[in-house]
Amino acid sequence: MTDETEFWQLIDDTREAAQGDPVEQADLLVERLVELTPDEVVDFARLFEARLARAWRWDLWGAADLLLGGAGDDAFDFFCCWLIGQGREVFEGALADPDDLAELVPDFDEELDGDAEELGDAADRAYEQLTGLHLPELGIAPKASEPLGSSIDFDDARVMEERFPHLWDRYGA
Repeated sequence: MTDETEFWQLIDDTREAAQGDPVEQADLLVERLVELTPDEVVDFARLFEARLARAWRWDLWGAADLLLGGAGDDAFDFFCCWLIGQGREVFEGALADPDDLAELVPDFDEELDGDAEELGDAADRAYEQLTGLHLPELGIAPKASEPLGSSIDFDDARVMEERFPHLWDRYGA
């Protein structure tokens, strides 16, 4: 597991097998990861964490806030894990323009979607099963204390509607 294509294939295979259930997807991902070597699991973890760092952005947080009806720090982290779990096309599309999530995940259900905390722990669980040890430090810079980009006032309806017109039409107040 040293390449991004393999990373996304694992994500896609487990999402499809889990029929979109993020908890089931995480369990299936652990099952697949324990078939790899510990070093390959670390590679997977690095790729996952690098995607989390890319998603730590104000504009994506604003989209998550609309989709979820509010999103604090933890909820946004779990949303980013869920977003990775949706696969490369959805993930990259959301990064290109978070408002496109209205089309990328047209059947979004805030009760079922948008929270995949367990996906963020899959590599840790697999590594521990393989080695009996905690996942080592990944050598990746920790995410910034503040998300990237310009901050957005999630409580300002006018700002949210202007920035996310498609999401606002579906999920705005």
